[in-house]
Amino acid sequence: MSPFDLAVSAEMTFTELAFVERVQRISEAGFAVEIWSWQDKDLDALVATGARFSSMTGYLHGDLFDEAGSAELVRTAQLCLAPAAKLGVPRLNFHTGELVDGQAARPQYRTTGAMWLTAQRALEKIAQLGEDAGVVFCLENLNTIVDHPGVPMARAKDTLALVESVSHPNLKMMLDLYHAQIGEGNLIELVRRCGDNIGEIQVADVPGRCEPGTGEINYPAIARVLAEQGYTGTIGLEGWASGDSDTALDAFRKAFTL
Repeated sequence: MSPFDLAVSAEMTFTELAFVERVQRISEAGFAVEIWSWQDKDLDALVATGARFSSMTGYLHGDLFDEAGSAELVRTAQLCLAPAAKLGVPRLNFHTGELVDGQAARPQYRTTGAMWLTAQRALEKIAQLGEDAGVVFCLENLNTIVDHPGVPMARAKDTLALVESVSHPNLKMMLDLYHAQIGEGNLIELVRRCGDNIGEIQVADVPGRCEPGTGEINYPAIARVLAEQGYTGTIGLEGWASGDSDTALDAFRKAFTL
């Protein structure tokens, strides 16, 4: 058995099926389920599946780099709390910059000190929302080379610095190792550096963003380091199946079984 709580994104696997059927298949295979947006989902149908949900997107609009954007992010994060409670989702995921169809809604290619301070103030409010609702908000690192150009303060070293600056138990990192490999590499040292700031880990291989074993990342080695550090939290497959989804899920489980 894996020493970790394994989850799978229903947005990226079993894509030939209706969404509720995807959730059922993932749950029947013994995994928790990750979703992205909630407002386009039938929440009652998702609850009826009996699936356990690991995380979902925790904002609708907004970003962290100016006052108007950060106010909107905090406002719409609050709107996500009731749906999260309905689904029993413990972690709400968000980004430093809003994404629209995967692209930066307001691209920014220069980061200023004022942007960092604005982000920190907004994150303090987000952490308090999490504390009041009994959930953890997770700030996800992104790569700006391939998938998300124009998102400032998005690399793992930046998201870690922001989370550490707030130092609140209801604000953690969504450490995405696919993004980190593209943007920074040195993943084992990154995992060690992030330590207790990790709220959840997302994985996919590079290149291709498919299941472990299809690219260059040595996920079994990373699994061993995580176990040595005492990490027993959630690791989510947020990647496409290179072929059959059941086979991809098996490869994912094998990579994180010690």
